[in-house]
Amino acid sequence: MRIVDMNWMQVEEHVKTDDRCVIPVGSVEQHAYLSLGVDMILSERVAVDAAEPLRVPVFPVLSYGITPYFKAFPGTVCLRQETAIAVARDVLDSVRRAGFRKVLMVNGHGGNNPIGAFAQEWVSENPDMAVKWHNWWNAPRTLAKVKEIDPLASHGSWMENLPWTRLPGVAAPDLRKPLVDLEALRVMNPEQARRLIGDGNFGGYYERPDTEVLEMWRIAVEETRALIQGPWPQ
Repeated sequence: MRIVDMNWMQVEEHVKTDDRCVIPVGSVEQHAYLSLGVDMILSERVAVDAAEPLRVPVFPVLSYGITPYFKAFPGTVCLRQETAIAVARDVLDSVRRAGFRKVLMVNGHGGNNPIGAFAQEWVSENPDMAVKWHNWWNAPRTLAKVKEIDPLASHGSWMENLPWTRLPGVAAPDLRKPLVDLEALRVMNPEQARRLIGDGNFGGYYERPDTEVLEMWRIAVEETRALIQGPWPQ
């Protein structure tokens, strides 16, 4: 359930019997022909879909992330690492004050992994807390399904092309893009990266049948739900 569908009194009662919560983390950045909000949309949706049967509250997604390599693409919003970590600290401090003690952070953007590293540090400062960092798209079963369908699948490809990330009237190319040179990309400035990437897809088919995409999504939801269920440190 979404925390925005609760009031403070309900939260106060809820944490007396269940101290788990979920915090989605995303990004606003280019995703080829898909929405700029792909990472925030998918991280929040997989969190909500996973948590709903368990009646575990899901906080609103932290929408902006760390994405310096996409700065040359209009619409991308990039936080400095120190900014993103400062926001994460304040959010974690806040859920702790509310009585939550077990937190799953569901991440939708690889550039945000410094926040996950910070979360481990934060737990060392708050030993009454447990925080799991979960990159939903490369969890073992989800990634295995992606590779089964298309080993080249990557950023901006079909694996992020779901009914809720598509834009009305925007058609994706009917082709399979070769994988970009990822090693070269890692040392490029934003303008060079844009020239290398082109439309923004890193590689793979732009779209696949919904039967395949939604099967991947089902697995992603199951893996996320399993992390919410536990085990958790006692």
